[in-house]
Amino acid sequence: MQTIYGQRAFTTARQCRAFRQRSGPALVVRATAAAAPSAANSSKKPSFPFVKIQGQEEMKLALLLNVVDPNIGGVLIMGDRGTGKSVAVRALVDLLPLIDVVEGDPFNSSPTDPKLMGPDVLDRWRRGEKLPMTQMRTPLVELPLGATEDRICGTIDIEKALTQGVKAYEPGLLAKANRGILYVDEVNLLDDGLVDVVLDSSASGLNTVEREGVSIVHPAKFIMIGSGNPAEGELRPQLLDRFGMSVNVATLQDTKQRTQMVLDRIAYETDPDAFAASCRPEQDKLTDRLQAARDRLKQVKISNELQIIISDICSRLDVDGLRGDIVINRAAKALVAYEGRNEVKLDDIERVISSCLNHRLRKDPLDPIDNGTKVKVLFKRLTDPEVQRREAEAQKAKEEAAKKAKEGGAAAGAGRPAGAKAGSWSGLGVPSRR
Repeated sequence: MQTIYGQRAFTTARQCRAFRQRSGPALVVRATAAAAPSAANSSKKPSFPFVKIQGQEEMKLALLLNVVDPNIGGVLIMGDRGTGKSVAVRALVDLLPLIDVVEGDPFNSSPTDPKLMGPDVLDRWRRGEKLPMTQMRTPLVELPLGATEDRICGTIDIEKALTQGVKAYEPGLLAKANRGILYVDEVNLLDDGLVDVVLDSSASGLNTVEREGVSIVHPAKFIMIGSGNPAEGELRPQLLDRFGMSVNVATLQDTKQRTQMVLDRIAYETDPDAFAASCRPEQDKLTDRLQAARDRLKQVKISNELQIIISDICSRLDVDGLRGDIVINRAAKALVAYEGRNEVKLDDIERVISSCLNHRLRKDPLDPIDNGTKVKVLFKRLTDPEVQRREAEAQKAKEEAAKKAKEGGAAAGAGRPAGAKAGSWSGLGVPSRR
């Protein structure tokens, strides 16, 4: 960093202070990159519409459920390149409604909820000040692979330290992502320590910063979404467990869906604005559905019997901790709210349980069955009467076959002389010699 003072450039604060003492007050600014064009002067290219993404139903459902209930804990999307992971995440933001924020606040503070207010706004609210309110789009913050912990969490404001001699906090990416979405592409390539910091904030909804004498706690309530290619490496189990849901995506194999996706993508690249406008009615309909689901979520009930089934399955699968149980309950209720109902059924649990547990099971590289299939098989064994009947019949047939084999062995042994061992020669049928 360089500090520009008048026509002179300094590389250290000591040089700058010495020159100021000799020359008197003047404008001090921090050298930065060229300013980005303002929103008024640049038109933002619209995202590819979410409703036009073909296939990938499990991924789309997981994203929508996290919008309905952000407390689910986010989504981890793993799959080959070119399967629409980043496209789906960026398209999701267009479905979210505008949010009310305090004007000019770097933490996207809510003007009414003190739990979602930054430190300065919270002090003003407690003093009874009237907070200026405005609206903004739900923020989407993308975390680059080269980001440092200071850039993510925030650090001391060097400009104010040099110009005003005060310690001030400069918000990081977690502050910008408050009340929005934090997206980490190639999350499996990001340093584990940084992933852990981000997931801690996602789980607690707070970011605590201790930097060079600056101590601050600010809200960091966001939906954490990570994506990556499993061929480039896996996350540690401790980090995998922190994501609420996990889905695996593959390249579309259905010819009709694949062709339609290609045609839509070509139309979008030809004229993004016109293509997005043609999808606006469908997008608005889905946005209204999500808002209605959010409003209905508190009314959704789940019976004690279904909660027992959930905990029983997690226990039988040897899932560490209780996060799996909690996430399944939340995801099932969010699904019911999304579909406009008020009571969770067994089928609802079946639709979400694999996404909630497949990344929490211990992996055996020699096991040909993937974790998602294991979860589905166990669920069927415990809840499907037809599967239970077939298993009971198979067990009964096995016991009868073992019983017959035992009886046959006993009958064969009855013809042997007393004390003779099984399989020994008894001498029967051999003429005796005189």
